[in-house]
Amino acid sequence: MQVTAARPKIVVSGGGRGVVGHAGTRLLADVADATGLTSAFGDALACLRQRQSGHDPGRVAVDLAVMLADGGEAIADLAVLRDQAALFGAVASDPTAWRVLSGMDAAALTRLRQARASARELAWAQTIECRGSLPGSTAAGVPVPGLVLDVDASIVVCHSEKQSATRTWKMTFGFHPLFCFLDGTREALSGLLREGRAGSNTTADHITVLDQALAQIPDTHRYGTEILVRADSAGCTHGFLAHIRGLRAHGVNARFSVGVAITEPVREAIRSTTARIGALDRAGELRDGAEICEITGRLPAELRSAYPEGTRFIVRRERPHPGAQLSLFDTIEGMRHQVMAADTPVGGGSIQYLEARHRAHARVEDRIRTGKDTGFSLFPSRVFAINQAWLELALTGIDLIAWTQYLLLDGELAAVEPKKLRYRLLHVAARITRTARRTRLRVAEGWPWAADLVTAFERLAALPQPIT
Repeated sequence: MQVTAARPKIVVSGGGRGVVGHAGTRLLADVADATGLTSAFGDALACLRQRQSGHDPGRVAVDLAVMLADGGEAIADLAVLRDQAALFGAVASDPTAWRVLSGMDAAALTRLRQARASARELAWAQTIECRGSLPGSTAAGVPVPGLVLDVDASIVVCHSEKQSATRTWKMTFGFHPLFCFLDGTREALSGLLREGRAGSNTTADHITVLDQALAQIPDTHRYGTEILVRADSAGCTHGFLAHIRGLRAHGVNARFSVGVAITEPVREAIRSTTARIGALDRAGELRDGAEICEITGRLPAELRSAYPEGTRFIVRRERPHPGAQLSLFDTIEGMRHQVMAADTPVGGGSIQYLEARHRAHARVEDRIRTGKDTGFSLFPSRVFAINQAWLELALTGIDLIAWTQYLLLDGELAAVEPKKLRYRLLHVAARITRTARRTRLRVAEGWPWAADLVTAFERLAALPQPIT
């Protein structure tokens, strides 16, 4: 009989001194300072300051973003930062935070977005100087040139009555926000809070979110880099695709890759096609049971003319996995079919690569899922404007995590999802002491990721700063 060792007996008491929790979260607050986000937010919200001796509204907004990045879900969770003044400094009370949120009107949100763009420009410049390049996107095991923007929507369920929360197309109740993420860096470029009944394929909303996302990209990258916009079939509207094509007239080298609804003309084109080749998996190897082919030339001319010139149509079919949602056409054919449209010209990659590149759009589902763990799964107010401001700060928190990872961390920690990053690095306890007018933070010697945290703070201190 094997005996399991018992845990050591402990006696618990309060009164411990010099011990702080969430020590790694200080990284996020310092990254906000090092990228100029705190000062930019201060300038953006300066008009909300009621008295000079009070809390800086910009600093309050940054503290809220740090709290959300740390896993907080409500304004009351600011207490985790507030009750550790030796680590986080003076943090505003809950009523003060509420006043700052309620004071953010549309003009203030515009200034916040401009502040985020300014901080992003510095963060990217620091990354390129320290790391050589920004993290990029990959498809089928090869790099995707330029920047890849993923647009997608998601439902956020509300459990109480809130302004503009309505019945959704999934028969739930809540909001239906639309987002744009940068695939390579996992940054949240833009988000639009919408009522629950907002349409999935609303052209105006897609254009708004894309334009706000492009405004977040520094000029040197927006105008000097290939930009691929990916979306599912909700983004396959003629107005949205025409808008993406029209960006080239303004110096933005944008192209699209979107899902396409399978209508009767598309079904006929699929049935008439026999020239199929094997599809690729994420590693660039042939995927068992999956085939692709291009059907551009088999589609009616009137259908092709409704899309921007040069649009190509690629269909993928594979054996359905258990639980796959099949249409009647899929059931009859015995295979699951998906169609995508892209305006990448011939010579821009094989159809295998183009299809694998589009299929990587599925990563945006992970970005939204983790984003719901970083602030926008719960909205705090009955007032829609306050919830809009909350969403903007949640996007800021997602950016702080992304900047921390690709600026300061290596290996697995640079790629883990926020939940694991919190569990391993952000929520670690440490001892804080003050000697010789210096505050020292000492992480437990046996903590497996103590060295990573120390290295991150060292890199943070060495980040280059703009000359003023």
